[in-house]
Amino acid sequence: QSDHSAVSSAMIPADVATCDDCLADIRDAKNRRFRYAFTNCTNCGPRYTITESIPYDRPYTSMSGFVMCPDCQTEYEDPENRRFHAQPNACPVCGPQLTWHRNARLHGCDVDLEGDAALQAALVDLKEGRIVALRGLGGYHLAVDARNEKAVHLLRIRKHRYEKPLAVMVRDIDAARELCELSPEEEEALHAPQRPIVILRQRKDNGIVPSVSLDNPTLGVMLPYTPLHHLLLGGRTNALVMTSGNISEEPIATAEDEAGHRLRDIADGFLHHNRDILQRCDDSVLRVIDGKARPVRRARGYVPRPVLLPDEGPTVIAAGAELKNTCCITKGRAAFLSQHIGDLENFETLGFFEESLTHLVKIFEATPVAVAHDLHPDYLGTQWAKGHLGSEAQTRFADLPRIAVQHHHAHLVSCLAENGTDEPAIGIILDGTGYGTDGTIWGGEFLTGNSAGFERAGHFAQLAMPGANKAVSEPWRMAYACLRAAFGDEAESAFPEWTSRRTEKEVEAVRFALDGDVNAPLTSSCGRLFDAVSSLIDLHDAVRFEAQAAIALEFAADENDAEPYTVDIAAGTNIAEAAEKPIILSFVPAIREIVQDMRDRKSAQHIASRFHATVIEGCAETADRIAARTGIRHIALSGGVFQNALLLGGLRRALEQRQFTVYTHTQVPANDGGVALGQAVIARTQMKG
Repeated sequence: QSDHSAVSSAMIPADVATCDDCLADIRDAKNRRFRYAFTNCTNCGPRYTITESIPYDRPYTSMSGFVMCPDCQTEYEDPENRRFHAQPNACPVCGPQLTWHRNARLHGCDVDLEGDAALQAALVDLKEGRIVALRGLGGYHLAVDARNEKAVHLLRIRKHRYEKPLAVMVRDIDAARELCELSPEEEEALHAPQRPIVILRQRKDNGIVPSVSLDNPTLGVMLPYTPLHHLLLGGRTNALVMTSGNISEEPIATAEDEAGHRLRDIADGFLHHNRDILQRCDDSVLRVIDGKARPVRRARGYVPRPVLLPDEGPTVIAAGAELKNTCCITKGRAAFLSQHIGDLENFETLGFFEESLTHLVKIFEATPVAVAHDLHPDYLGTQWAKGHLGSEAQTRFADLPRIAVQHHHAHLVSCLAENGTDEPAIGIILDGTGYGTDGTIWGGEFLTGNSAGFERAGHFAQLAMPGANKAVSEPWRMAYACLRAAFGDEAESAFPEWTSRRTEKEVEAVRFALDGDVNAPLTSSCGRLFDAVSSLIDLHDAVRFEAQAAIALEFAADENDAEPYTVDIAAGTNIAEAAEKPIILSFVPAIREIVQDMRDRKSAQHIASRFHATVIEGCAETADRIAARTGIRHIALSGGVFQNALLLGGLRRALEQRQFTVYTHTQVPANDGGVALGQAVIARTQMKG
């Protein structure tokens, strides 16, 4: 065993996908680990998800209750053996085992099996179109045959995930090629030892049923990363839907009793095992954009790998954002982001947040000197950080200074930090929502600064959000607000083809909100602008998941060059004036031209392409004007809108053509999953004094 007094900030490794040698073991009928679902070695297997504390030794993992048999002990002690000091080392004689339980709630009878019989029962259920909950590395998956339309539709109904795309696991890279178009970078991402879900462009008629991704032309694909996955996909089935074992918006289930309770109305059967999952961890998600693999969701396989910061600094903790939450701690030069936690909007997810933060503090023996949180006073993370929720985890940090961090400032610094710099930069931060220092909703921002502070150098022109949060789920409301901004009182007659899709009651409600300034907060959000255009060109008037309308707008566009619409850039013509006031980038002229294109019956592809070109050109020109008054030639691109491949690639090229140095995200998500890193670095700088 390792010396328990060793420096405990030494890395606990992340979970690693099954290596080729172990895969050969489970496929060799003469090997003692033939078809053993928990085969691993020093080069692969569970790590972070089975760890309770440091050091990373078997007694401090969920393998502590499994005493190695003589054969496994010999391997463990042999420096020449690839299982030398492999902490999860096990075999069928001494290690974890599979069990199968039929869901009596749905089927009226209990069936309990063990070992290979349990695996075979799960395979039969999958073949016959039933839903199987299987315990994996970081939690339960819900699995169905990806080629069975009835089964996938039933999963959506039971899980309450009605339209958001589902991911599939395929047998191998050849199966992935059959389903999707793969670039070399995408193949590399699929094959990475982390085995993330990679968002790929689907081939037509690939055999995956429509309910998996509905009208989305992409498909989230991952390769097997545990022996159990390889055994499930080793027969005739070569593609399984694998989605998190939860009701939508809840944390993933990890324990057998928890899964039996929370998934009882979803799963027809449960494939359990008795190796406890100590750290719940969803699958990571990547998308290759502009030639680089970029995280959309950072979790299994990447946590707890640190982001290295430019310099040493005090230890702080950060509570992260409201949506796509992660938390963060810093120690020395390292910043440790937690796994993806989810939307911090209920107490179940808050409990997961506290588990994750407490574990990070424990394993890195961190003694924080400050707590960072979002500027929004009502966010659950803010309430937690300020000690208003009365939880046990809060009391440990009750006497620490609280540092409120503006959302988009955190985005800027997150991008700078992962690129190893804290030099002042122009931050082009495009997302859906962030509480501004003026009390309005920001989201189309041009900031200048670094971790020491920022200025709002420019922003998108504000629009009203009739119905407030309703406008997020009903993009037609933002479309109406855009029409009013562009045409005033003639909004309804300017585009009657669009207005006719709304009832008189709906139009009257938003008209009242705008006329009376009632429940219609102002926003500079780029995300809401994308929503509005998506509605105007008849893609989505309402959405069932975050960014659905904006995603449809991206996929409607063509990658070929398109002529931008007209924008208006105010307060930036005169450099002296611009030094006093933020530059305002208005898309109102573009809205007028979009309406004209619609009335001229131009295609959605034509308009979506021109709109993307407009945002790119408008942002690049605004950046030019800010650079002229500040002399700053470095730009950081952050915010969830930069998960749009056309926008990120197009804007990077446009900025580099103007001789800017451009920083983008490749280690942490551009979306709110990276905000905690920025919060922590800002708080760290403040505490340096």
